[in-house]
Amino acid sequence: MEYLDYYKILGVGKNASDEDIKKAYRKLARKYHPDLNPNDKEAHKKFQEINEANEVLSDPEKRKKYDQYGKDWKHADQFEQARRQGGGDFSGGFGGGFGGNQPHSETYTSEDFDFSDFFNSMFGGSKSKRQGRAGYKGQDYQAELHLGLRDAATTHKQTLTINSNQVRITVPAGVENDQKIRLKGYGAPGVNGGPAGDLYLTFKIADDPQFRRAGNDLHTTAQVDLYTAVLGGETTVDTLEGKIKLKVAAGTQNGTKVRVKGKGFPVYKQEGQKGDLYVIFHVTIPTQLSEREKELFTELAKLKK
Repeated sequence: MEYLDYYKILGVGKNASDEDIKKAYRKLARKYHPDLNPNDKEAHKKFQEINEANEVLSDPEKRKKYDQYGKDWKHADQFEQARRQGGGDFSGGFGGGFGGNQPHSETYTSEDFDFSDFFNSMFGGSKSKRQGRAGYKGQDYQAELHLGLRDAATTHKQTLTINSNQVRITVPAGVENDQKIRLKGYGAPGVNGGPAGDLYLTFKIADDPQFRRAGNDLHTTAQVDLYTAVLGGETTVDTLEGKIKLKVAAGTQNGTKVRVKGKGFPVYKQEGQKGDLYVIFHVTIPTQLSEREKELFTELAKLKK
């Protein structure tokens, strides 16, 4: 029979604790389970090896024998008996005698040592073999949900298709770009009565042509004509909720930034709370002046001298 290094199969060291072995087994069993790899023969073979390794290493008595005798661990009792009868030394292994002073030798076939037969699969074998096996959690899924900035600013419903299944979720207002949330139980089904896996959903928020987001604050620009900038007045500014009138102080300079409190982005899962809106004024210089306008600007220029 082919020798299987159970520690190597589970990816743990010989000093691994029972908990280390348990975690390694569950992780690999989820990865190679036949339900998740229906047409992959190599995965099926790997799954059987993983179960076999766990069956031995999770049992203190079997693990002790395996550590001492390796692939011959199942016949540790015979080895010990032969050692006692033969004065402490023995030779041979599969298919060979125990040697020493024992009165006879026995020949074993590969069927006697095909320990893997006990592990056809988690759903194979007799009922008695399946009883008592712990269920484990199904595989977790990863997915992305792409939203526009304005969509992310409102609580709304979204329907996702995950492995041919439709999942309807509520997206809370205020989610951020690359934010990840866990949807419990929306992953792969569990095995042997274990819980379903989880769905880890990452939000991807696209840039908006009008607003730049910085945390819960928004930044935008507004055009102000020269006359309003000089004399003061009002200008119209866009927000996520619509247009508002914003006062412009007399003598406003190009690039002036003003803050509009509470008109920014919704705060995640804090209903009614929002960041601020920062508006940068861009003062526009008039072009194609009439003759009268040129005369007036000329007069103003002379007054400054």
